[in-house]
Amino acid sequence: MPHLAHVLIYPIKSLDGISVSSATVLASGALKHDREFAIVDAQGRFVNGKHNAQVHLLRSHFSLSHRTVTLQIQGDPAQQIFHLDDQRQALEAWLSDFFGFSVQLKQNLHTGFPDDTDSPGPTVISTATLIEVASWFPNVSLDEMRRRIRANIEIDGVPAFWEDQLFSATGDAVSFRVGNVEFQGINPCQRCVVLTRDSLTATPYPHFQKTFIAKRQETLPSWVAASRFNHFFRLSVNTRISKTQKDKSIHLGDTVEVYSRQNS
Repeated sequence: MPHLAHVLIYPIKSLDGISVSSATVLASGALKHDREFAIVDAQGRFVNGKHNAQVHLLRSHFSLSHRTVTLQIQGDPAQQIFHLDDQRQALEAWLSDFFGFSVQLKQNLHTGFPDDTDSPGPTVISTATLIEVASWFPNVSLDEMRRRIRANIEIDGVPAFWEDQLFSATGDAVSFRVGNVEFQGINPCQRCVVLTRDSLTATPYPHFQKTFIAKRQETLPSWVAASRFNHFFRLSVNTRISKTQKDKSIHLGDTVEVYSRQNS
């Protein structure tokens, strides 16, 4: 039986995620607290792993109930705790010192800061897919692949690439339900350079993208809408959630059902 095995929230875009037992849907379709904050430079540009590999060296531990983040530099035992609301200026100063240039922490309580603004819902992948993809790369574990992919929703009880049924050849949305929350699957998620690096040290994995593309094409199930792949550096599925689902919640163990297709 397909079921919800993991829910991962990333309170500050590009930093570490936290595993939660449930998550509430915002009117925008995003999960509450996911990418609620983003680090930006003086020009308002995101400071993220795509453009700054130094991000990988930041360890972050969040307490959503206390609204705090504990920051630590990889390999350094020193830790610093900041309140996300009351100590924003001190937090920005610590981050600016770490990066070596001035940064600010922006907040968006309504939509967060999703990578795909057209499909701002949680990204979906299966546990079996993560296991399969990790097997393509010696010394890359399931947990390491999970950290690289950074999906919000992980489905277990299904085979590898199960989530590839959540988009269609025509571009129509594929409707599915997690517990009592209705989702629309839209497209396979385009990956970036972040996937090619060790999530904790930023060390590039040799020939990662080339190997990934070859194996992704080779293992693509025959029933998948291959026309949706202009290239094969894609994994997990982007989603939307209607405003009618606002304030509903998903919970670990919720059953997952794919039930219809409708025009996107």
